[in-house]
Amino acid sequence: MTSATESSTTDSSTTDSTSTTSGAREHARAQAGAITDAMPVVPATDWPHPPADIPTDRLTWAESIPGGRYTALTLARGTRIRLTDRDGTACASLMMWRADAPWERLNTADTVKVPWQAYLGTGHPLLSDQGRVLATIVADTSGHHDALCGASTLAGNVARYGAGAPESESPAGRELLLLAALKHGLTERDLPHTVSFFHGVRVADDGALVSTGGAGAGATVDLILHLPVVVAVAVADHPLDPSTRYHAGSVELLAWSASQDLDALLAGSFPGVGDDLEYRRAVANSEAAHRAFTQID
Repeated sequence: MTSATESSTTDSSTTDSTSTTSGAREHARAQAGAITDAMPVVPATDWPHPPADIPTDRLTWAESIPGGRYTALTLARGTRIRLTDRDGTACASLMMWRADAPWERLNTADTVKVPWQAYLGTGHPLLSDQGRVLATIVADTSGHHDALCGASTLAGNVARYGAGAPESESPAGRELLLLAALKHGLTERDLPHTVSFFHGVRVADDGALVSTGGAGAGATVDLILHLPVVVAVAVADHPLDPSTRYHAGSVELLAWSASQDLDALLAGSFPGVGDDLEYRRAVANSEAAHRAFTQID
């Protein structure tokens, strides 16, 4: 642990070394190659600890998202995404827009209605407001997710923690997602209800929504993209989190090219993913949109 004296000395030394333009430039260049717990790694193939089952040379994005932060990126059709709850206290609120038609976006009402299932898990499609599959959940070691409550809000966090703005110590998920949307030319009207991973909710017999918490550190969920999408992830405490202390943990986001996995989904042969009529119809809708937008030789 760094002592107060050591910290003061380090801060003073850094200030002295960056007090001139040339010193600031040298200091900045010295940071090249450094990896922190709150940044993407570029290129993604340099990610220092890839899981054994992911082909490192196919990584297209790799990032650590601490609690109270967010990310937003554009990913191609056929990309596989893995989210990991590093600390066991994460809640990752996710939003998707079609990259080639951003007025089409994730619709949680259809996401639970079309597959006749309110609880997210392996095989569950994430549907757009046009009845198309944006992504399919293809692996899940958590089992603790939520498509009912949406992300935490400014008003809710102010009531619980005393603050909810992005720059506060207890940022609300919706406020973070709004910043993510703005970076892609989208506004508040483009930000509907979201889904959340790693913090479960169940409906009690009396209709009340009940938190079931998380599955612990290391839980993962994998999704495969059927269309090119803008993905936004905000890591913030769930609105039903029983803790009185803001404690959102870090989420690791890895993405890699996995066209063969999408092909298996389209063929109905991906392990663990069902072949229900409603799912096949939504997949067909996605394929029709893809073919209409893409020139086929």
